[in-house]
Amino acid sequence: MVTRLFKKVGTKVGTSPGTLVHVGEQRVDQVSFEVINYDDTTIEGYETISLEEALAHCDGARTTWLNVEGLHDTNIVARIGERFKIHPLTQEDILHTAQRPKKEEFENYLYIVLQMLRYLPDEAEVVAEQVSLILTPATLISFQESPGDVFAPVRERLQKNRGKIRSSGSDYLAYALVDAVVDHYFVILEYIGTQIEDLEEETIDNPKADVLHHIHELKREVISLRKQIWPLREIVVGLIKQDSPLIKTNTTLFFRDVYDHTIQIMDTIESYRDLLSGLLDLYLSNLSIRMNQVMKVLTIIATIFIPITFIAGVYGMNFEHMPELKWRYGYLMAWGIMIAMVSGLILLFKKKDWL
Repeated sequence: MVTRLFKKVGTKVGTSPGTLVHVGEQRVDQVSFEVINYDDTTIEGYETISLEEALAHCDGARTTWLNVEGLHDTNIVARIGERFKIHPLTQEDILHTAQRPKKEEFENYLYIVLQMLRYLPDEAEVVAEQVSLILTPATLISFQESPGDVFAPVRERLQKNRGKIRSSGSDYLAYALVDAVVDHYFVILEYIGTQIEDLEEETIDNPKADVLHHIHELKREVISLRKQIWPLREIVVGLIKQDSPLIKTNTTLFFRDVYDHTIQIMDTIESYRDLLSGLLDLYLSNLSIRMNQVMKVLTIIATIFIPITFIAGVYGMNFEHMPELKWRYGYLMAWGIMIAMVSGLILLFKKKDWL
């Protein structure tokens, strides 16, 4: 199992607030843009690598979803911020890819930060990526670190006009994206649950040292996942309770469903933490039992050979005047005594159920 829920990022020290510096890993060579304009009757989609073309399609006449893939170019973030009047501190947070999930409300937009987790079955790993959402009255802007996301169901609903997404505004689109991120956490939990089941079998059948390493690794990932979910619950509660003109009352009802999902995820994570703690205790118990079994076998062997060694030592002292040394049947008698003592000890151990 290989996971990448922990991201190592660089630091920026000594810069003034609002300074645009990309902090994190550059995952794409060139920034790309996806624009989807839609209403209840029409939809148009565009994919381009030109910011000018992307912004030209954001006319505001219909609901617009502008998806930006790649965060290393600070000039692009600055130009988008200038176009949509995004505060410099928000632009700074967008470029800092190790943000804690949070929600911030401004006069003309709402800023939401999420951690999007994806399971890659071919590589058998979980990758984490920061997603920033800027919600304006007619436009939703999403910033991703790299291509590939969990928003395919949302795009499909838009294209096929399923549900009420096309007849609703940008606030409902924001709900749909947040819901897609949260729903994909269940995929990650299913993957982690499978790993826990495999570890449980290994712990019972063959508790090797690498099993302990996997338990600690998986426990660390569960803790990391909990750190992503806990603030997300606060975000959703804030979206439900806040009185913002950017989020309609009907949309807050759907955010309540997302809140229920976050509670369910938190309960599952807590259960996984308890299971992993139990696996650690089970590993140590099995290790102790195996050690006791080994020590029992060694003790029995030593106990059997102690009297034999005593007899062999007595008749190996080579004193000249020992009565049995020149006896014709002394050698056979010594073997008979040793065999009788070994047999008696084995019978005694079996009677006491030590063998």
